[in-house]
Parts: sequence; structure tokens; C-alpha cells
Amino acid sequence: MPINLRAKVRSPYDREIARLAIPALGSLIAEPLYVLIDTAIVGNIGTNELAGLALASTVLLTLHAAAIFLAYGTTGPVARLIAGGQEVEAGNRSIQGLWLGLAVGLAGAALLAVTGSPILEFIGGEGEVLAAARTYLLVSLPGLPFLLIALAANGSFHGRQDAKTPLVLAVIGALGNLVIELILINGLGYGIGASALSTVIAQTVVGVISIVLVVRWARAIGSSTAPDRRGMLSILATSKALFVRTMSLRGSFTLSTAIAARLGVADVAAHQIALGIWSTLALALDAVAIAGQALTGKWLGVGDKVKARAATKRMIEVDVFVGVVVGAGILLARQPLSELFSNDPAVVSITAFLLVHLALQQPLNGVVFALDGILIGASDLNYLAVSMVGAGVLFAVMAGVIVATGAGIGWLWGAIAVFMASRAVPLVLRWRQDAWLVEGTR
Repeated sequence: MPINLRAKVRSPYDREIARLAIPALGSLIAEPLYVLIDTAIVGNIGTNELAGLALASTVLLTLHAAAIFLAYGTTGPVARLIAGGQEVEAGNRSIQGLWLGLAVGLAGAALLAVTGSPILEFIGGEGEVLAAARTYLLVSLPGLPFLLIALAANGSFHGRQDAKTPLVLAVIGALGNLVIELILINGLGYGIGASALSTVIAQTVVGVISIVLVVRWARAIGSSTAPDRRGMLSILATSKALFVRTMSLRGSFTLSTAIAARLGVADVAAHQIALGIWSTLALALDAVAIAGQALTGKWLGVGDKVKARAATKRMIEVDVFVGVVVGAGILLARQPLSELFSNDPAVVSITAFLLVHLALQQPLNGVVFALDGILIGASDLNYLAVSMVGAGVLFAVMAGVIVATGAGIGWLWGAIAVFMASRAVPLVLRWRQDAWLVEGTR
């Protein structure tokens, strides 16, 4: 039988996937992009400042990851509700997501104001590195509520199949952050605190615009904009498994930074650069996962299992292809990319080495992130949580072996690759079955 190459190259789902995934790329990488911009600029201030940024950004990104349920827990449900003709309820859920983002952001900022320094010390901060980390973390706290509000708003936009608005907001935030940071640091000579301040200003602007846009839509369709305790608790209740899944993931990467911090200043600085690039690329791959959440929720919401199955297969293929292309690009550009983020020869050398690990992981990451989004869109959250906890336990065991044996940072990144493989296997097995194909607006 002749092979239909055209069918392999093209799919009837490509246009709809691209319509959501390409704009989603910008909105997803907003927070890691803030950190990556800060990394590039702070890395040229000094190695201690870069190492301090590594610790502070680990704490901030952990909180951001813990609150990702504000977006992921909204995208699928809103898509299902709209597909099922319950638009007013979709608006109500979106509004309560904003209120919940505000509450979680304020609580998180207050908590880190008190516990930030002990946490930084616990994950390896000391001396000048600790001082830089503490400065960056404390200055960053006022931006947290606005960051999480924007996160909740993105879930509403994506659930409504609107990926362009989050993209525009992400571009506004990233460019604003970059311009302000260049003025304050390169132009006026301020230090790491100015880097954090520029991010806070950008987050505040994006958060306020997000509020205006979601509230305007909700009012237009007749949804209430008042805070509703039961509505917020409902989001929390349905997001428990998602929270467990996300914290297991982020906990593993926090542990990796704690280990790197104990290997030396140059090691943790290089780890920060590599992990920042890894996180940005992960969320770039996750753009297809956002399409997976929105479209899986939409098709299951109208009861079309056949389209849900066929389209998700295509999403996996697309993300693997993107992973291959991105990995090849990183492999070829690893040396100049390393030099972009630091002027310390030791840091540049270690970073270039770690980027080889990073590049080779990208196709595998494509499988994992695509399936993550698909199963989140299908509200198959308990399975995601259990499988992620299992992978997190495995990584913790590997981390213990690395510490006990005194293995270097290359072994640490090898453990990260095994961690991702241990995530991929159960996700692929789940997708091949039909248990996740549940119709309705659950």
C-alpha cells in the first residue's frame, strides 16, 4: 500500500491548533521570559548577583507554578461550559478566578515577606549571594497579586478560544520590563533590585489590563462581577489534584537548584541560566498544550470523542516536531547563547555543557507537555497528580544519590532527563486508553 505523505505532513486539525497554540506561546512564556530577561541583564552585573537571582527566581517560580491552577483550572471548564451553552456560568467562573488570583497573590506575598529569607538560606543562599537573592525577592513581592490575576485571566481567554489577547498582553509586559530594566541598570547604574522593580511595574500594568478585559466581557454576557466565596472554593476544590501535580513538578526543580547551590557559585549560576532556558522552552512547547486544553474541553463538551482523539494525536506529533527543531537550534547555538547570559568564563563553560543536556531533552519534553495539556483539558486531573508524584519521588531518590556520591552537575541534569521520561511513560499509556474521554461539562 503506498504511503500517503501528504496526510502525514498535514492534518485537518492543524489550522485550529495553530490558531490557539501560536498566540498562546507568548502568553505562556511571560513569567519565565521576565526571569530570562532579568537573567541576561543581571548576569552581566556579576556572578554573585546571578546566583542570587537563581535562588530568588526559584522561589518566585515555585509560587507561580503553585498558582498555575488559576489558568489551567479555568481553561478546560470555561471551554466546556461555553460549548455546552452555559456562557453565563463560564463568565462567573472567570470572574471568581480573578478574585481568587488576587487572594492567593496577596497571601503569597505576605507569606514570602516573612519566610523568604529562611527559605533562601535553606536552598543554599549565603553571604553576598543570599543578600542579592533577598533583595530581588522582597522587591518582587508587590507584583505577585497582579501576576496571578493575569494568570487567571489567561485561563478565561484560552477557554474562550482567544489566544491573541494573552499574546498582546505578554508582549506589552515583556517589552515594558526590558525597556525599564535597561534604563535603570544599564543607563542609571542601579543593581539587582532595579531588575525586580522593572518586572513589578510590567506585571502591574498587565494585571490591570487583564481585569478590565475580563470584567467587560463578563458584564456583557450578564455574569456577576462580585466576589463569591462558594465560586472560589469550587475552583479550589476542582484544582486540588492539579495543585498536587504542579507542586510535585516544581518541587523537583526546586530540589535541583538546592543541589546546584551546594556545588558552587558558578554551578548554580549556570544551572539558573540553563533552567531558565529550559522553563521558557517548556512553556513554548506548552503552547500546544494550551490548544490541547481548549480544544479537548470544547470537543468533549459537545460530546465528540472522535475529534478529541484525532486532534490530540496531532497535537502530540506537532509538539515532538517542535521539540526536535528547538533542540537542534539550542545545540547549534549553545556557545553564543551561554555568553549572552554571563561574562564569567567558568559560568559560560558550564552553561554550554548543560545546554547539550537541555537540547537532547526537547523531543521528550514535547510528548510530556502535549499530553499534560490534553489530560488537563479532559479534567483527568487525579491521574496526572498520581503519576507526577511518582516521578517526583523518583527524582528525589536520584537527587539523594547525587548528593551522597558527590556527583557533578552533569549527573543532576541526567536525573532531570530520567524524571521527564518517568513522566512520559504513564501519560502515553493513559492517552492510549479511553478512560480520559469523558463527555459533558464536568
